[in-house]
Amino acid sequence: MNTNVDVGGPASEAGGRPLSLWGYCESVGEQPAKIRILVLDEQPLLRHGISAYLNSQPDMMVCGEGGSVSDARSKVAECQPQFVVTALRLGAGDNLKLIKELKTQNPALRILLYSAFEESIFAERAMRAGASGYVMKQAPSETLAVAIREIVKGGIYVSREVALSAFRKSLQRQRKNDYALRPAPSLEELSNREMHIFQLLGSGLGTRQIAQSLGLSVKTIESHRENIKHKLHVSSSAELRVCAAKWVEQRLSAEEPVFRRAGRQPKLPSVAPVTPEI
Repeated sequence: MNTNVDVGGPASEAGGRPLSLWGYCESVGEQPAKIRILVLDEQPLLRHGISAYLNSQPDMMVCGEGGSVSDARSKVAECQPQFVVTALRLGAGDNLKLIKELKTQNPALRILLYSAFEESIFAERAMRAGASGYVMKQAPSETLAVAIREIVKGGIYVSREVALSAFRKSLQRQRKNDYALRPAPSLEELSNREMHIFQLLGSGLGTRQIAQSLGLSVKTIESHRENIKHKLHVSSSAELRVCAAKWVEQRLSAEEPVFRRAGRQPKLPSVAPVTPEI
């Protein structure tokens, strides 16, 4: 069961007939313009499969595809999409940062994320970054089309569980005298940057590799790593790396049914030997 929340998009009324987000034809009998969609996924097989499914929808057309953050920037400029469907993981790139960038440049652009990573952790982060929806890869394929149509109408799309979780958090924040015990260490305590670095550590990258991938200094990555250790109550860098690797492997294992349907197996990260820099 999914919860679709109407946040009052820019649709308007003219003569009792609703006008769409992108000016569907006004003449009765004319077919509305198709939603132009850009699909982003680092896995070509999944990307092509999603594109084929969306192109089979009568009101949608895929105007471009890409597999990286740099592809996303160039394709948005080239294709001028109205909607972006993107995987959470695009190589080592920071996709949440990309979403903020795209929304800043084009506030009317609608963005939907899909991932096998925990919705409870990433859905809220994606929304704060500027996305309008979050779909799990394990969801039925028709969920993607339903989510896109709901977002085009001006709503947002998340699962019922995420909506309830957000509601509970809002109630907790409203409590005036909250003396509850400190909750157990949780990945939700990490910032977006820390969460990204945690994922890269779990994928086997070392400090210098992460610094190079993100265009940051080694010292900055080390500082983030220490903050992660503190928030997760991890005593050593080696323990953090093992913890991150297990987490990433578990999340990617959840993608196996998706890859099986596509005829291939996901590539799980290998844990590199622990070195002094980590």
